[in-house]
Amino acid sequence: MSILVAEIGWNFIGNLSLAKRMILKAKKSGADAVKFQIWNPKFLKSGDWDLDGRRRIYEKAFLDEKKYKLLKSFAKKNSIRCFASVFNKEGIDMLKKLKDDWVKIPSHEAYNLDLIELAFKKFQKVIISLGCLKKKELQKILNFIIKNKSYKKKAILLHCVSSYPLEPENCNFEKFDYLKTKFNNIGYSGHMQGINDALFALSKGASLIEKHFTINKNLPGRDNKFAILPNELATLSNYKKNLKKFGKKRGLGLLSCEKDIFKNYRGRWSKKIN
Repeated sequence: MSILVAEIGWNFIGNLSLAKRMILKAKKSGADAVKFQIWNPKFLKSGDWDLDGRRRIYEKAFLDEKKYKLLKSFAKKNSIRCFASVFNKEGIDMLKKLKDDWVKIPSHEAYNLDLIELAFKKFQKVIISLGCLKKKELQKILNFIIKNKSYKKKAILLHCVSSYPLEPENCNFEKFDYLKTKFNNIGYSGHMQGINDALFALSKGASLIEKHFTINKNLPGRDNKFAILPNELATLSNYKKNLKKFGKKRGLGLLSCEKDIFKNYRGRWSKKIN
């Protein structure tokens, strides 16, 4: 069955009490895992984020070792997996120190084969978003993973389009279909408003679904604006459960659940024609 990941990221804006509420809501709404992001503002290069207020948000939402360990412990206590995205070696070292066994490489770093190889060497499960890649880069990473049997066993590759929020016409599931011809364990990281893209991905056999998650779209930061709410996550979870049931084979004949209609309703409004 597909893994459903609630991407909390930095939507909690540094408020650990809020992060805990998000974890509980994600669990209650049917998520199999929650995910955060590990980065340190001291490694952030200069850019537009220095002028538009994003650096201040990054500094506020920064998860150091102590804070992430606390959230990981809280998630474990509430029976939901917690893991994180990393953007550099320092992030990998921190998660390894805390004995994480899953790690996510975000689209921003999907071209970075050195970082990806390090992740494969240190973790049991490596989830990689394949957004924001040129075709040659995509082929390069696929070849890099497929030719190494141990990497291939550990990998979950996510179709992703790195646009926030994503328009429906740009979801590009042609790429998802292509990835499925090359690799069995293909999931989807979706940035469209709502859950329709994730429902479509599930219907196409996605092994993991990741959607940004919040409990209040009015919280600061871009990601809170297009993240899904608990009721949408619950709908997605219910669909995931039903999708498995839809595929059950019951044969071509009369089902036991049809016997009442078969016995008591057939011919009620018509005479048998000889």
